[in-house]
Amino acid sequence: MKKLELHWQIIIGMLAGVLFAFIMVQFEWGAKFVSDWIKPFGNIFINSLKLIAVPLILASLIKGVSDLKDISKLSQMGGRTIGIYIITTIIAVSIGLAVVNIIKPGKSISEETRISLVENYKGDAESRIAQAHKQEESGPLQALEDIVPSNIFKAASDNGNMLQVIFFAIFFGIGLILIPEEQSTPVKKFFDGFNEVILKLIDLIMLAAPFGVFALLAALVVESPSLDLFKALGWYALCVIIGLFLMICVYLGFVWIFTKKSPSFFLKGISPAQLLAFSTSSSAATLPVTMERVEEHLGVDEEVTSFVLPIGATINMDGTSLYQAVAAIFIAQAFGMDLDLWAQLGIIVTATLASIGSAAVPGAGMVMLVIVLSQAGIPEAGLALIFAVDRPLDMCRTVVNVTGDAAVSMMVAKSVGKLNDPEEKNWNDNYKA
Repeated sequence: MKKLELHWQIIIGMLAGVLFAFIMVQFEWGAKFVSDWIKPFGNIFINSLKLIAVPLILASLIKGVSDLKDISKLSQMGGRTIGIYIITTIIAVSIGLAVVNIIKPGKSISEETRISLVENYKGDAESRIAQAHKQEESGPLQALEDIVPSNIFKAASDNGNMLQVIFFAIFFGIGLILIPEEQSTPVKKFFDGFNEVILKLIDLIMLAAPFGVFALLAALVVESPSLDLFKALGWYALCVIIGLFLMICVYLGFVWIFTKKSPSFFLKGISPAQLLAFSTSSSAATLPVTMERVEEHLGVDEEVTSFVLPIGATINMDGTSLYQAVAAIFIAQAFGMDLDLWAQLGIIVTATLASIGSAAVPGAGMVMLVIVLSQAGIPEAGLALIFAVDRPLDMCRTVVNVTGDAAVSMMVAKSVGKLNDPEEKNWNDNYKA
């Protein structure tokens, strides 16, 4: 008998958790039973995601940066690739922030539910507020100073210092590139293997996702039994989908402006990879198909695809970063927190850098969201609010990630004179054969 797909298991777990909670609240002892015996399993699941965040950043970023192999490549193709990826990621996060600030999905939660949420996570919220007040008293360049850690082990011991971990990982990766290959190879092999172990740990953690979601949703419904919370969740999902659609429009505009290729040409060429991305929720699993479609059907030279697309599958996570921005503001709104302009600019920086370290596998975006929430001073426990719809949104944002990789590869190819007419290339290949 074929095993049920994980996303269906998560959806079933979500529905079962909500149904179980509605049944339990009918009994006088039901709420306490859920809080004492069910909610802890949800907390364990959240803690396991937080546990893996620092190792995931170190493994993915060091591997991604060291895979560049030659610093000189950054002078032309590499510099343009990284530059465009960063620009599109910043655009994606900005779109996400704009959409969620306009629609305000978290504001639809009633004051009663909001008070209940704040009360449940009061201790966590108070510690974050204290940290925020401490930051307000610091100098104008304190944020820049704090990016560079004095002790990497101390920085890695607190998820709130994730920017310091990201800085160290990038710095370490550059160091690997600059030393002789015979000396860097053993270290790189270690981090390649370390990265594979971390990805496998994520797989194991996600196997527990249906049970974690069951516990989280059951506790959430019992502690905040209000339909307006689920209404807000629908608006949140709509915000993410609108943002992702707008980001695809941005890609189509860039392709048309910089390569003079029509949107229909681009979509026809990349659509099989998009469908595979939707079904697998993995940029890495889709990479072979993406490379084939981009090279054979979009006319990008193999020299460009072999460099741009693997790097993109590692560091270009525009759909993920957009989702992180929307989720962070939604959770803040749900907890009654009003983030000022500087806090939201901080989300742009953190989400951009965190998306670089986001592994190209299902579920990694949720781990990276922990980083964004920690850095913005938003209670990480708010993850419980969005788990219910994360899997279908993960499928959608992976489509955007893959679409972005393809669009950037065409732009880079055009800039270095490596963009060909695919019909002419196929004709030449047939002629040579």
